[in-house]
Amino acid sequence: MSFSCYPLFSAALFFEFFLLSFLALLPSSDCLVNVTRGRIPRELSVNFYAKSCPQVDQIVASVTSEQFREAPVSAPATVRLFFHDCFVEGCDASILISTRQGSKDLAERDALDNKELAVEAFESINKAKALVESKCPGVVSCADILAIAARDFVHLTGGPYYQVKKGRWDGKFSMASRVPSNIPHSNSTVNELLRLFSSKGLTLEDLVVLSGAHTIGFSHCKHFVDRLYNYKGTKQPDPAIDPRLLKALKMSCPQFGGNTDIVAPFDVTTPFSFDNAYYGNIESKLGLLASDQALSLDPRTKPLVQALAKDKQKFFLAFAAAMDKMGSIGVKKGPRHGEKRRDCSMHM
Repeated sequence: MSFSCYPLFSAALFFEFFLLSFLALLPSSDCLVNVTRGRIPRELSVNFYAKSCPQVDQIVASVTSEQFREAPVSAPATVRLFFHDCFVEGCDASILISTRQGSKDLAERDALDNKELAVEAFESINKAKALVESKCPGVVSCADILAIAARDFVHLTGGPYYQVKKGRWDGKFSMASRVPSNIPHSNSTVNELLRLFSSKGLTLEDLVVLSGAHTIGFSHCKHFVDRLYNYKGTKQPDPAIDPRLLKALKMSCPQFGGNTDIVAPFDVTTPFSFDNAYYGNIESKLGLLASDQALSLDPRTKPLVQALAKDKQKFFLAFAAAMDKMGSIGVKKGPRHGEKRRDCSMHM
């Protein structure tokens, strides 16, 4: 975003109904990665804590594995948290800062675009940080713990296991006002996505590959309801949506007055497994968001969508490399530019 026995949080009954109704309309029908590609800042290293906290990966893994058993939604939620952190001011855990009580200046996590970030993601990082602090006080940054945890959850859902380079410091600033212009939106065009990714030092390939994280996770109706009833003001559904998916989604997401807690899976065929089905889905007009479906329609991105749909291992290798590259965006280094928080939600 594998997810066996997945408790479907607040929308459990809806999701079971949605998935069964959609699948009824359809015809019947190994993962260690070494990442060496891409430019990584010199200060980041797989062995950064080799002397100061050599067991950090294992410590975080003990938390993420337990969290995954207790709340599997933590997996897609934490991966999304990492994306939103890196795209706003870089991978510096600024997304984890809580707004000070009584302050008019909201922190990133309280931005409107971040309101739907699941609490389980924050809980995962807070638990991991507390355990790491008990073993290696004042050593490991929240930013590094978030990067490690995101990797763990990718692997726990069936995706690749890759080495995480470390050495990030935590950011000193967290401003909600910086969020809207720095993250993708559900109706972003390919041109808008390419401009945004380019501004972060990421390529067209990175865009398509990182979008594959939508092989797990869910979205609320409000992010795609216009595709069902009034696409681009036409008062008609998006023609690039399969009629079977359209029918299933309309049963659960009315145009007006629906339950705001209702969610649908990004990947309607294998929603609980980190695999390459996302790409085959958007080839078949089974993308949930307009921004996802657009990748299979644009001639610049379509060839890579087709290639990744055919080859899961190619996707896994590319995804590991892209996560490694994204994890180097805006890295803070040293006390002049960063801090090492003891509590991830509070500046030092």
